[in-house]
Order: sequence, then C-alpha cells, then structure tokens
Amino acid sequence: MMKCTAILALAGSAAAFAPAQTGARSTSLNAFSVDTIPGALAPVGLFDPLGFAEKADEATLKRYREAEVTHGRVAMLAVIGFLVGEAVEGSSFLFDASISGPAISHPGQVPGGWDALIIAGIGFAELQRAKTGWVDPADVKFDQAGALNSDYYPGDIGFDPLGLKPEDSEELDVMITKELQNGRLAML
Repeated sequence: MMKCTAILALAGSAAAFAPAQTGARSTSLNAFSVDTIPGALAPVGLFDPLGFAEKADEATLKRYREAEVTHGRVAMLAVIGFLVGEAVEGSSFLFDASISGPAISHPGQVPGGWDALIIAGIGFAELQRAKTGWVDPADVKFDQAGALNSDYYPGDIGFDPLGLKPEDSEELDVMITKELQNGRLAML
C-alpha cells in the first residue's frame, strides 16, 4: 500500500515538470472555461477525475481556481519556511537563535505575543484579498454567497512589487500554469 501511494504521489508531481502546451487557445483574461483554463498540461490535460470542473459554471470554476491558487501559494510558502527553518537552525538573528530542533516544532518555540502578530498579518492579507476579489456580501443574493467580482481573475490581487507579471496574455498563461504546477507540487 505504501509503495502504491509513493508511486501515485511521484506520478502526480511529475506533471509539474512537463512542458507547457503549445497551440492556439483563448487567453486567460478573456474566457474562463474548462477548455481554456490555464494549468492543463500534456499528457494529462485538465486533471479532474471526479468531473467537478465539467459540471461547474464559470463563476464556480473561478471559485475553484481561486481556492487552488490560494492553497498553492500557502503551500509554497510553507515549503520554503520548512527548508529555511531547517537550514538556519541555531544561527538566526531572530529570537536570539533560541529556536532549535525540527522545523515542525519551531512554531511552538516562538515567544508569546508573536502569534497575535502573525494572525493579524494573515487577517489583513485575507481582508485585502476579499476586498479585491469578492462582491460585497450586502450586494449579493442569498443563494449566491461567495460571488467573485466579474472583472476579477482568480489569484490576481494586484500585488506585483517586482513587476514580474507579463503584459502579453500568452506569457501570462504560461506563468499562471507554472505557478499552479509549483503550487500543486508544494501541496503534495
């Protein structure tokens, strides 16, 4: 059973390193459908074994993609945090280098008060993301809770301090696909 799980995990993560699709398709900023959504790579294409995407309308598909991008970004940050935490153990200028041991035990060693600061930072980031992407709950019908703004592209919160976002829509599709694949790998 363990070998089967390891093989499936490796096979799924190998898709992150597959070459990007080439060919004509709609840009990521125009249409948002199962056929045009960035992130599908050969040989698998759009990996949706349970058929959620095929049953979803455009708004639902955007919410699915928003969740995937957000969870992928958190997972990528967590992977970097674990790797850096292990590498700088005992030599960091933070907290007088008193945090030691495996990275999984580091959050429990952080001095009191820092938890509140971290939670406040996460709350601020989530509030900004909600203001950017979601329709105000007061302006939404009861049965349409969690509606995204019509002009919002999932994951595009306008934060690009280094100016890495390409202007060309085809290049943007490639970059979005790379981010999704790296996020998927980190979530594994």
